[in-house]
Amino acid sequence: MNWTLKIAWRYLVSKKAHNAVNIISIVSVLGVMVTTAALVCVLSVFNGFRGVIMGRLALLDPQIAVTATLGKTIENADSVLDAIEAIDGVQEAVPVIEDQALAIFAEYQMPVRLKGVPDAYNRINNMDSLIIDGDFVLRDQVSPYAVVGVGPAMALHVRPGFLRMLQLYAPQREGRVNLANPMGAFRVDSLFVSGVFQMQQNNYDSDLIYVPLDMARRIFDYPSQATQVEVKLKPGVNEDAVMAHIVDALGDSYTVKNRLMQQAMAYKMVNIEKWMAFLRLAFILVIATFNVISTLALLIIEKDKSIATFLSMGASGSQVTRIFVTEGWLIALVGAVSGIVLGLALCLCQQQFGLLRLHGDPANMVVNAYPVEVVWTDIIVVFLLVAAVGLLTSLVTSMIMRHRLTSSHNRI
Repeated sequence: MNWTLKIAWRYLVSKKAHNAVNIISIVSVLGVMVTTAALVCVLSVFNGFRGVIMGRLALLDPQIAVTATLGKTIENADSVLDAIEAIDGVQEAVPVIEDQALAIFAEYQMPVRLKGVPDAYNRINNMDSLIIDGDFVLRDQVSPYAVVGVGPAMALHVRPGFLRMLQLYAPQREGRVNLANPMGAFRVDSLFVSGVFQMQQNNYDSDLIYVPLDMARRIFDYPSQATQVEVKLKPGVNEDAVMAHIVDALGDSYTVKNRLMQQAMAYKMVNIEKWMAFLRLAFILVIATFNVISTLALLIIEKDKSIATFLSMGASGSQVTRIFVTEGWLIALVGAVSGIVLGLALCLCQQQFGLLRLHGDPANMVVNAYPVEVVWTDIIVVFLLVAAVGLLTSLVTSMIMRHRLTSSHNRI
């Protein structure tokens, strides 16, 4: 071991002549350790929330969604379906139609998003797990049915089992409006409600209603079109490879997205919040380094006689400076390693025991405790940040030491 490293380590762990220096040294290491642990925990919590959000969205979002690059609809949707289903790795592909409509039930009304889907649509997602009242049924021998989100169900005061039918209105895409009969400009259809779903995501629960695909085609006047083709893959296939094959088969006229791409905005917002929290804690870590610098400054003053002894024994000024620079690195390294270990331990405890719980009604919450997910790239980023802070500390310490040596030389 290099003699400068031995001396720096001895200075770090040995008891100082002045008790204040001991206290400041301990505070310096603890400051770096606690901030590093906080960085690990906060980043892991944001990863956990991101995983929860994406997991919930995956319950309804298709594995792969195909839309028209230009325009609102896919013309000749059946030919697009045939091309997609011929690709190896695709288990099933279905057309869907989504557009705005007006829903009326008794004296209540609200604008909604109608999504027309095939009768067995729950085969390609986990829709059944989201039903809180009734069943996911779009058709039987008696009538077509709607499955409504919890938002429309509450706003329209509708639920499964009611004998009154839900009425849907959508403006005609073609033709002129007859001012003498404005209602003639709308296509109208009615159906019963078979189920209510709740995803606990506002953009799905607030206004979404599922209806049979043929009804959506009739009310929106899309006889052969689809606004989107949703694809389910076979288990274990490479998603990226299948997406590349779909792009090759369909060409640039279509946009192909996986779940992450479909929810790019939500994913981006979570990442922005995560790294904003990281920057705030990084600023706290930089502030904590002032304790390290003050510790080293006091240590330089305390070891004034030792410095003179090293110089008289033939040590160069740069070698003496390296002792205190190395100690700054040691404080940062010890604080970083211990902080990462502490942060990982806290994350493990939270995963296993859910020590920190979220406030609210457990029946209405997706998770009851703060979710955590450790990502090793985050650990590397935290360690590099602490290393950068250690570099800053070392540069300032080197300046202080050079100034000290110059002042001593001038006194001599």
